[in-house]
Amino acid sequence: MDSNHERYRKNFMQAYQIRSLETQLLQLFKEGKVNGTIHTSIGQEFSAVLVASHLREGDVVFSNHRCHGHYVAKTGDTRGLIAEVMGRQSGACRGFGGSQHLHHRGFFSNGIQGGIAPVSAGIALHQKLRGDGSIAVVYLGDGTFGEGVVYEALNLASLWSLPLLVVVEDNMYAQSTSSKQTFAGTFSGRASAFGIRYHEGSIWDLPGLEATIHDVMEQVRAQGQPAMLRIALYRLEAHSKGDDDRSVEEIAFYKDKDPLNRFLYEVKDCANTQQQLGEIREGIARTILEVEKDEYLPLRIPSVRRDDKSKECCKAEPESVPQVKAINAALDAFLNAFPTALLLGEDIHSPYGGAFKATKDLSIRYPLQVYTTPISEAGIVGMANGLALMAHKVVVEIMFGDFATLALDQIVNHAAKFQQMYGLAEGLPIVVRMPMGGGRGYGPTHSQCLEKHLAGIPGTRLFVIHGRAHVSRFYRDLLFQSDMPSIVIEHKSLYAKAASQQWPKNYELYESVERFPVSILRMPDAPDITLVAFGNMSGIAEQVAVRLYEEDEIVVELIFPLLVYPLDVSVVLESLRVTGRLVVVEEGTLGFDLGAEVVAGLAERWTGTEAFKVRRLAAKDMVIPSAEPLERQVLPTLAELHQLCLETFVD
Repeated sequence: MDSNHERYRKNFMQAYQIRSLETQLLQLFKEGKVNGTIHTSIGQEFSAVLVASHLREGDVVFSNHRCHGHYVAKTGDTRGLIAEVMGRQSGACRGFGGSQHLHHRGFFSNGIQGGIAPVSAGIALHQKLRGDGSIAVVYLGDGTFGEGVVYEALNLASLWSLPLLVVVEDNMYAQSTSSKQTFAGTFSGRASAFGIRYHEGSIWDLPGLEATIHDVMEQVRAQGQPAMLRIALYRLEAHSKGDDDRSVEEIAFYKDKDPLNRFLYEVKDCANTQQQLGEIREGIARTILEVEKDEYLPLRIPSVRRDDKSKECCKAEPESVPQVKAINAALDAFLNAFPTALLLGEDIHSPYGGAFKATKDLSIRYPLQVYTTPISEAGIVGMANGLALMAHKVVVEIMFGDFATLALDQIVNHAAKFQQMYGLAEGLPIVVRMPMGGGRGYGPTHSQCLEKHLAGIPGTRLFVIHGRAHVSRFYRDLLFQSDMPSIVIEHKSLYAKAASQQWPKNYELYESVERFPVSILRMPDAPDITLVAFGNMSGIAEQVAVRLYEEDEIVVELIFPLLVYPLDVSVVLESLRVTGRLVVVEEGTLGFDLGAEVVAGLAERWTGTEAFKVRRLAAKDMVIPSAEPLERQVLPTLAELHQLCLETFVD
């Protein structure tokens, strides 16, 4: 038997293994033994088999919701897939991922359409930096090309000459809708628009398709350039386990045309082949029976802090460097200490150095580590996710925090999920920095404080830098020991200020003894009011505290949290037990806000005989105007906070 014939049979046997596995999984679903959903690749198997046959050690594949065939072809791990779909702890991702979310031996998949494209581009950047000829492969469906982030990824891949192969599995349908109703233009036109080489093939011409795949993958390796490969194919089963609205006649036509069905017909009288096919089916069936005996993962849910222990506090020295210089110095030290660390952001190259100059001169010192990017917030954070999966420490600068909404999918459905979803030993070492806030006249879309929209995302941390934060120490600690996705809010109005400036009379600075300390400004006298301020509101809080003491002999203890999610209110609770009066001020709007979280956390742990008194102050519930007199009316003011504190004291 010649090598071509043997490879031909091997490919068909692997395709049959995938089809038999998925057919039996569908049966398990009908029997109620599988939860959730299953998107099968029945009819599309040769796309997975032929691409995988040309992969090398070190190549990484990122797939989508229809990932079973890609997974088996790349890893050979049928048991891990079966156990994962059945939700057992022996599964590839311990039952967390299910059918759509898999990870093993250089394979990843995620069910979010389009979002995997920039993640794969990030992996491709890692492959380029390795320089060993390894490539990244991403599987997209034809329906995915309605997602804008795909084009951000294509642009970045072409712009930076990344070894990324984009495999488009064109099965003519976006879920149940014909691509004739959803797709304009051509795939070749979209590829050429970004200067990306375009190729195509069909599963109904397997020799031609295999030759094309071989040539394309060798080209991506040799030239280090992205390419797009469209594979024409047809999905023979429903989009998922449910209904199928396509015509019976159309499905029947493609079943007759299907290369695997034709192979099975050709070998129906071949006893040796039939025995091999039977062994494949029986092997899968045995594995299913074994997996049914496996246990589910015993979850260890993180406990929520509910103890009443007082945190140790100590005196602290304020930082004398303006915040933006402290940030710049910390990034400099970070890039110097970690040669594989990367910094991504818009307009961050010199001489510009970022909109607020936090990255000034870093691209000169670290030209191979600092990447200035197109306007592509989702694409940038997505690339950071891919790089972090490959163990790079990554910092992303979002030019204005208002634009973080464009990257929210990459934060919520990718960065925040990957560690638990894939069973990774560590979280993704990503830090996303962004300036926020008003007071500069930038208007409705450049002046918001959106902290509450970024808080409460499991698997992430949220920091809000205030006016007395020791920024150099904070960033060095966060960057040098980054162990999970972290979002840092920097206020534009604080960049030019140092923590040591304009010190409030009679106050001393204390900090809780912990990794990300809470800052406390207190007087020698026992406090009457506990005032919690977030971000830039620390400044007006201090002014109000001084005024209350000088004019009304009211002593205010000021508390400025740095880590706001997860939020620990222990320091606030200790102060509140003395004062019984709480005021919270933030620059975002009221309603499901940071202040509400403070109050809720305190209420859960409050043991006083009388309820504590509370007031909250935030921006007005409206668009932030650009005109200075109007902006002042919308954002919290010193006068408003002063009046609120007086009301709290006299009530």
